[in-house]
Amino acid sequence: MTNDASPNSPERHGTSGGAPGTPDIPGTPGATGATTDEELLAQLGYKQVLARRMSAFSNYAVSFTIISVLSGCLTMYAYGMKTGGPALITWGWVAVGLMTLIVGLAMAEICSAYPTSAGLYFWAHRLAPPRQAAAWAWFTGWFNVLGQIAVTAGVDFGAASFLGAYLNLQFGFGVTPARTILLFAAILVLHGLLNTFGVRIVAFLNSVSVWWHVLGVLAIVAALALVPDHHRSTSFVFTDFVNETGFTNSVYVVLIGLLMAQYTFTGYDASAHMTEETHDASTAGPRGIVRSIWTSWIAGFVLLLGFTYAIGAYDTQLNSDTGAPPAQILLDSLGATGGKLLLLVVIGAQLFCGMASVTANSRMIYAFSRDGALPFSRLWHTVSPRTRTPVAAVWLAAGAALVLGLPYLINVTAYAAVTSIAVIGLYIAYVIPTLLRLFRGDAFARGPWHLGRWSRPIGIVAVAWVAVITVLFMLPQVSPVTWETFNYAPIAVLAVLGFAAVWWLASARHWFLRPAEAEAPGE
Repeated sequence: MTNDASPNSPERHGTSGGAPGTPDIPGTPGATGATTDEELLAQLGYKQVLARRMSAFSNYAVSFTIISVLSGCLTMYAYGMKTGGPALITWGWVAVGLMTLIVGLAMAEICSAYPTSAGLYFWAHRLAPPRQAAAWAWFTGWFNVLGQIAVTAGVDFGAASFLGAYLNLQFGFGVTPARTILLFAAILVLHGLLNTFGVRIVAFLNSVSVWWHVLGVLAIVAALALVPDHHRSTSFVFTDFVNETGFTNSVYVVLIGLLMAQYTFTGYDASAHMTEETHDASTAGPRGIVRSIWTSWIAGFVLLLGFTYAIGAYDTQLNSDTGAPPAQILLDSLGATGGKLLLLVVIGAQLFCGMASVTANSRMIYAFSRDGALPFSRLWHTVSPRTRTPVAAVWLAAGAALVLGLPYLINVTAYAAVTSIAVIGLYIAYVIPTLLRLFRGDAFARGPWHLGRWSRPIGIVAVAWVAVITVLFMLPQVSPVTWETFNYAPIAVLAVLGFAAVWWLASARHWFLRPAEAEAPGE
C-alpha cells in the first residue's frame, strides 16, 4: 500500500471498476452491490488508506459543527444588522435555509452513489461525458479547495474577533486589525496541532460539539428571553428594515444581505469528504449532509430570534467597542458576568467549528493531491503512519486560510469578502455534480439513499439557486466603493480559476485522471 498515488496507482480513479466516465451499471461504482465499505471504495478506484473509525453520528457531527450556527450566525450578525436589519435576519434565514436544504438533498443523493473523500470532483468526473470528465472534475475540485479554505479562514477569523472582544472586556485587550490577525494565526496553529497529534481527541470533540451547540443555543436563548426586563416587539423582529450600506435600492440590499445566512450554511460537504473514514458510508454520508442542514436550520432560527428580540439601542450595539454586536447584546441584556460567560460558550462553539473545518479541508486536499491536482502533490497526500491522517494537508489548510485573511490589515470589509469567497467557491462545487447528474438522466445508478421521482425537480431548483447567489455575492457590499471597502471576492475567485485554467491547458489535461498517461508534474 503506497501513499504516492501516481496516475498509474491503484489509489487513483479508473483503475478499478471501469475507465473514468464509463456508464454506471450494476457491480460498478455507483451501484449498491458491494458488501463492505472497503469493497465499494475499491470499486471506485481507491485503496483503503485512512482509518475507518467514524460512526454515522460522528459523520453528521462534523458537518453540523462546521455549519455551526453559533459561529456563522453570530459572526455575520453585524453584517445582517446593516444589510436589511431584523426583517432580513429573520426571513432571510428561513428562505436561505429552505434553498440550502434543496441543494443538500441533491448532493446527498450523489454522495450515496460515490462515497469517497474525493467528494465533489470525483462525482463530477463520474457524471460528466467521458471526453469532458477530467476537465469537469479538475475545475470542480479547484472551486471546492478554494471554498473550503475560505470557510476555514472565515470560521477562525470570526473566532478571533469574538475572542478579541472577550479579552477586551476581561483584560482591556484593545482590538486592532493586527491583534485580530495574531489571534487568528494562533487559533489556526491550535487547530493544526489538534488535527496533527490529537486525532482521537478531534473525533471526540466533534461529537461533544453537537451537544455544545444545542445546549449552548438553548442556554443563550433562554437567558435572553428570561433575564432582560425589556424585549423588542414581534413587529420589529419580523418587519423592521435597516439599510446602512450606502445603497439606496432596498431590493439590492436585501439580496446581498442573504450572505449572512448563506455563509452559515456552508461546509456540509464535510460528510462526503469523511466517508472514507465512516462506517456504512453510502447511507451515513448522505444522511449526515441532510441532517446537518435541517437541524442547523431550526437551531439557527431559534438563536437569531433570541438575539433579535433582545436588541437594545441599535446604533450603540452595532458600533460598540467590542467589535461584535452579539457580544454587546449579551452584555447589555445579561450584565457583565452573564454576558461574558455566554460569550465564552459562543467562542467555544466557534473553536469547535474551526477545528472540524480544518479536518474536512485537509481531507479534500489529501484526496485532490492524491490525484496530482495540487502543486507538490506528493507532499500533501502523505499520511502519517502513526495516526493514519494527512498531516501535511492539515498544515496547508491552516496556512492557506491565514493568507486569505491577511487583507483584513488593509481592507475593513475583508471578512465579508472571505465569506463571499467561501460561498461562491463551495456552492459552485456543490452544484456542478448536480447539473451533470441532471444531464445524465436515467443513466445515473442511484445508491441506497436517493430522492426517487423528486430527484430532477430538486436538482433544477438547486442549480438555479446557486446561479443566483454566485452573482449576488460578487457584487459590492458597501457604497461608495473604495480601496478599503471593495469586495475582493471576484479577484480571489478569478485568480484561482485563472491559475487552474492555465495549469489545465498547459499540462493537467494530458494526465489528470488519465491512468494510462505518464506521471503528473509535481508528484
